[in-house]
Amino acid sequence: MTERIGLIAGRIWHYLARNGATSVAKLVRELPEEEEKIIQCSIGWLAQEGKITLESIDRVETIALKD
Repeated sequence: MTERIGLIAGRIWHYLARNGATSVAKLVRELPEEEEKIIQCSIGWLAQEGKITLESIDRVETIALKD
């Protein structure tokens, strides 16, 4: 499970590098073969590593790579 979370974290990082900031909901739609639970765990992994920023505006969570 940890390996899968790490792999998905890498996919998320590459997605954000190509596409810029995006909503978490859109990210879940863009990675349809992955379970939302795994994506959320992977986002947590990236946040723990200090790789991303998370912002909530009007109940929309946005994720972006840190500068």
